[in-house]
Amino acid sequence: MNTNTNSPLADNAHFDAEDHALVMRARSGDRQALEELIRRHQGWIYNIAVRMLYHPQDAEDATQETLLKALTRLSSFEGRSSFRTWLYRIVVNHVLNMKRGGAEQAVTSFSAYGQAIEDTPDLDLPDPKYPSADANLLVTEAMVACTTGMLLCLDRDQRLTYILGEIFGVTDVVAADVLEITCDNFRQRLARARRDLRNFMDDKCGLVNPSNACRCAKKTRGFIEMGHVDPEHMLFTRDRLGKLCTGCGAARLAESGEDKRAQRRAVE
Repeated sequence: MNTNTNSPLADNAHFDAEDHALVMRARSGDRQALEELIRRHQGWIYNIAVRMLYHPQDAEDATQETLLKALTRLSSFEGRSSFRTWLYRIVVNHVLNMKRGGAEQAVTSFSAYGQAIEDTPDLDLPDPKYPSADANLLVTEAMVACTTGMLLCLDRDQRLTYILGEIFGVTDVVAADVLEITCDNFRQRLARARRDLRNFMDDKCGLVNPSNACRCAKKTRGFIEMGHVDPEHMLFTRDRLGKLCTGCGAARLAESGEDKRAQRRAVE
C-alpha cells in the first residue's frame, strides 16, 4: 500500500525540500512559513495521536504539546536528517512516553476486550430515547469506537507500528528511520500486529467474518446504555477526524478479511 503523496510520511523528496525551505524561513523569523509548517503537519500528527490514545481531546492535547516541543526546538534543527524524520521522532517519543489515559487503562488485552463486547447486549435501533442523532451515524460512531479500541489491545510499540505501516501505508524505510529501528524489526513488528488484530477480528467481528454474531448495529444501543457512545457528544464523527485516512480502521481490517476469505476460496 502506498502512502498518500501529500503525506509528509510519503517517500517524497519534493515534500522534504519544501519542508526544509520553510524551516529555514521560519528560523529567520518568517511567521507565514512557520504557520505553513504547522498546517502541513498538524493533521497528520493528530491522526497518529488519536489512534494511539483513543480519545480525540487527548489527541488534540498531544498534538499541541508535540508541536510546541518542535517549535521551541526548531533552532536546534541542523538538517542532518530530513525535517520529517526530526519532527516525527519528536511525535513518536511523545506518544510512546505519555502517561496512560483512561481508555488505555481500561483495555488490558484482546481476550478482555472480546469478553466486554460479548457482554454488551444485542439491542435494536432506533430507540425513542435517542432522537438527537441519526441512527446510521450512531452505528458508525459505535463501529469506529470499537475498532479504534481494538488498537489499544496492542502494546504501544506495536500500535504505533501498525498505525504507520498499515493505516498510513508508510514504507519500511521511512518508518524504521522515524522509529529508530531496523527495517527488519519494523516489518516483524508490523507482521505481529497485523496477525494479532486479524486473528481477533476473524474470531469476533462480523465485519471481517460473516459467521460471527457481532454486528455494529446490534451493539450500538448497548454501547450507548453502557456509556461507550454518547449520542449528544460523539467522538469519532467525520468532522472531528477530518478527511485524512478515510480508509482506516474497520474498513482497512475488513478489506484484510475479504482478502483472507478470497484466498480461502481460491484453494477450495
